[in-house]
Amino acid sequence: MKRFDRYVLEEILPYLLSGLAVVILLLLLAALQSVIAPLLAKGAAPLLVLRLVALQVPEAVARGLPIALLFAAMLGLSRLSSDAELKAAQSGGVSGARLFWPVLGLSLGVALLSFTVAETLVPRAKVQALLVQRDIVLDNPRVLGLGGQAGVVLKDALGRAISVERVEAGGRLTGLRIVTLRGGQSAREVITAQRGQLRGNVLLLEQGVRITYQDTRPVTVVRFQSGTLPVQDLQASLSASDELLPIYQPLPTLLANVRAMQAQGIRSPRDFTALQRKFAEPLAAVSMAFFAVALSIYSLRSGVNIGLVWVLMLTFAYYATWSVFRVLGETGALSAGLAAWTPTALYLIAGLGLLAVASRR
Repeated sequence: MKRFDRYVLEEILPYLLSGLAVVILLLLLAALQSVIAPLLAKGAAPLLVLRLVALQVPEAVARGLPIALLFAAMLGLSRLSSDAELKAAQSGGVSGARLFWPVLGLSLGVALLSFTVAETLVPRAKVQALLVQRDIVLDNPRVLGLGGQAGVVLKDALGRAISVERVEAGGRLTGLRIVTLRGGQSAREVITAQRGQLRGNVLLLEQGVRITYQDTRPVTVVRFQSGTLPVQDLQASLSASDELLPIYQPLPTLLANVRAMQAQGIRSPRDFTALQRKFAEPLAAVSMAFFAVALSIYSLRSGVNIGLVWVLMLTFAYYATWSVFRVLGETGALSAGLAAWTPTALYLIAGLGLLAVASRR
């Protein structure tokens, strides 16, 4: 690595780390306001809540890395430009285009790291978060405002949905209804029980009925006084956003689901958009790095300095654009590819425009 490249990276990396820390903090504060603070206010165990907070960090890292790079590259290169260091380098025979190599190299590393975290740590963290929420619910039912006023639906890895009318102290459950789902078709088994309790990976049931179905018709009806039902990875959702969305599925799983839907002619904008986002969001780091270098070259040739306010505004613009186009894609208002790649493409187009203007100066 040449001395110039190393110097540029040494200028950007501290801003990258501090920017990532700020992005993570902001995302955790949003979670604190919407979920964590109400949990603590309702008496949830602090250690369980702390685990829930820690499990939000992987997603914050994966989502925050490209944004932090945009902030760091613009701020670092702006500092070099405002202090005339880029002019000094240019007068020494280093062209402005040399800025692209170290910054784009860093952006490729950031994109790879973001993709790796999103594919390995985020899916596991999301599943673990739902398991922790189950423990929070069973430890203190007040967190859901239960006590006869509302119910809760638990889900397990075996395709069962377990609705509970009431969660009592000590994890006692009343009014259970357990439905075994079958790939979007009608239920093949329904179990109702007056009472139950979770012991490890076994659900103890009392005074219930088990009905099996074939093509929506009851086949067997069995009444029982007590019984056990093995469960696996029982999860609880505290809000609608807790659902394991397609974007949180590992790429091989999501790709297989999308291909199966396409083969059957099923239109699922949320799944199709999630597949495109798997690649578009990490690669946004490369587009943003290109834009930051183009902006510094424009600033160098025009004499316009980009202050901190503009850096923050341009950084926030990506998040705002990403939020809008994500919703448009998931609702089917835009095609999946257009919705996922537009926020990334905008910075690339803007960078090309800045280079075109700078070339005339």
